[in-house]
Amino acid sequence: MKLFYFLTTLCSLFILSACSSGDKSEAPAEQKTPVALADPFIMLHDDRYYAYGTNAADGIEVYTSDDLKEWHKAPELALHKDNSYGDRWFWAPEVYYVNGKFYMYYSAEEHICVAVADSPYGPFKQEVQKPMIEGEKTIDNSLFIDDDGTPYLFFDRFNDGLNIWVAELEPDLMTIKTETLHPCIHVSQPWEEVWPRVNEGAFVMKHNGVYYMTYSANSYESQFYGIGCATATDIFGEWTKYPDNPLLQKPGNLVGVGHSSMFKDKQGDLRVVYHAHYDEKNIHPRKMCIGKVGFKESNGVDKLYIETDYDIPLLAM
Repeated sequence: MKLFYFLTTLCSLFILSACSSGDKSEAPAEQKTPVALADPFIMLHDDRYYAYGTNAADGIEVYTSDDLKEWHKAPELALHKDNSYGDRWFWAPEVYYVNGKFYMYYSAEEHICVAVADSPYGPFKQEVQKPMIEGEKTIDNSLFIDDDGTPYLFFDRFNDGLNIWVAELEPDLMTIKTETLHPCIHVSQPWEEVWPRVNEGAFVMKHNGVYYMTYSANSYESQFYGIGCATATDIFGEWTKYPDNPLLQKPGNLVGVGHSSMFKDKQGDLRVVYHAHYDEKNIHPRKMCIGKVGFKESNGVDKLYIETDYDIPLLAM
């Protein structure tokens, strides 16, 4: 019996030693924590990446990274509800550095807002704590500044399910010229009709004189949430969706992918950031994913594409 206990103890010590050997920094990625940001946006400023997104109950978080792979969460919120219109539902922030100031466009209580800070960490504040459009629910506001310096705001309205509109901004980047309100796209393709009527999360860039809008369709709760693209040669003209949309839907093992935005990395390459469900059985916490974007010539025009390969950024250990 004593021999049995001796051999059992020896075996246990051997197994424990084997499991504890090796560099802990080489633990499998799945043991680390993904960055829990939905509706993510990444800004490169002074050689550092800043990520913002939907997650916190009381405002907007900010994360930083040097390599897009490992991220550090800032100890303080970039935007706190004390400095903002609204008390809940802080969604879909985007941050832009313009004329020495940082402008955060975001939604609070289903109204679009804008706050300003001197640092990408914040604190972002609204001088006048009210929505950009009062008396109407709107979400997902995204800034686009054209080559001539004219600023535009793209956002969602609730007047046909969710659909995407644009308006010109005053030079202060905070005031909408309401007389310029113009519809862009609404649910119109079979892949968008899973449930419910949703075209949302617009992001616009310009390439060789053409405006490219990425957007998301279906509910974010659906595994068939996906990313489409529409183009125009005039911001206030007709936006035409790609007939072979979606550009991205259920890549690899991901489901519920969408609400994307684009940015250039330190090498000058175009990248896309979007969120996905936590896994195939659980929506929350949604996680941030980063992929590659490019253009391919098709019938004499450049066509936007999103690669199906992706990276899942992780919190620093």
